[in-house]
Amino acid sequence: MMKELFAASHDPHRLGWLERKMAASIGEKLRLEREAHGIALRDISEQTRISMRYLEAIETDDYHRLPGGIFNRSFIRAYAKFVGFDEHEAIEEYTRTLREQGEPEEDDSPKTFRSLVYTDDGGSSRSPLMTLLLAIIILAVLSLCVWAGLHFYNRSLAPRTSQRASPVRLPSAHQPLIRIAEINLLNEIAKEDRHDFTV
Repeated sequence: MMKELFAASHDPHRLGWLERKMAASIGEKLRLEREAHGIALRDISEQTRISMRYLEAIETDDYHRLPGGIFNRSFIRAYAKFVGFDEHEAIEEYTRTLREQGEPEEDDSPKTFRSLVYTDDGGSSRSPLMTLLLAIIILAVLSLCVWAGLHFYNRSLAPRTSQRASPVRLPSAHQPLIRIAEINLLNEIAKEDRHDFTV
């Protein structure tokens, strides 16, 4: 080890390699690898679509700021791949760091989070079930309004149509007069027919 330190002191490239090798945590190793390649954190964020604050949390080994579970592992894997660090070694180091910090082994389910995407853009927190229920309620209210409007329209229209449809009837007191007029008319026609034959 002393021999490597002495050799590294004369070769800056080898010194960077030794620093990365001796780094305590995966976050520090990834940061040193990134700096050795001259890669800006913003470049990693733009290419991997991982939020800057998540990348900073990885470099400082502050895993409480990450979504958790499979997302943490995929973030570290993408970061390591981008800077040219061995992905499998990065995941092993991450698991070891969690054990050293006394964190429980992570399952693959993420923590409840406002948005389960790589970036920290705001998203809708309403569940699809609530959206469906709200749509059904709105549809029911609209249907009820349409039904009530049609029912009211039909009831207000009914008296007018019944008045128009009913025939005009004369009072019953005039019925005998009409009968008498009909009989008289028939008698007159019959008399005229007789005169036509006699002439």
